[in-house]
Amino acid sequence: MTIDQVLEKASAYLHKEDILFLERAYEFAEKAHSGQYRKSGEPYILHPVQVAGIIVGLELEPNTIAAAFLHDVVEDTDATVADLEKAFNSEVAMLVDGVTKLKKFKYKSKEEQQAENHRKMLMAMAKDIRVLLIISRSSSQHADIKIYASAKAAYYV
Repeated sequence: MTIDQVLEKASAYLHKEDILFLERAYEFAEKAHSGQYRKSGEPYILHPVQVAGIIVGLELEPNTIAAAFLHDVVEDTDATVADLEKAFNSEVAMLVDGVTKLKKFKYKSKEEQQAENHRKMLMAMAKDIRVLLIISRSSSQHADIKIYASAKAAYYV
């Protein structure tokens, strides 16, 4: 799904000002992920667009869709949760923070870091179930890409 397709699908149930809000979220994510590529060689921004497309398919509201576009910017770029709150609103910032892994802290072990990530995500889900929707759609879409890339590589060997 392309950004144009996501926005077109969203415009079937959202107001024009909501679409403009989503365009800003996409542009922020695109700029933040500029120059980043997945292992498959695809531009990184394709993943957030796909996740946002899935969220639009569920006909969720603009803050959740914006968070889907932005869900990796804090984890994988120089953007901060405070930047998102300033550029969008506290709800979008909270949703993105809820799906952001804690990489920037030092942990005694990988297991301790993973446990803390899970604790953080569970606390975020307890505050707002939309965090779970973004996490599950993000993980599912990412797994689908890996499976597709593996199958494609095996076919062309």
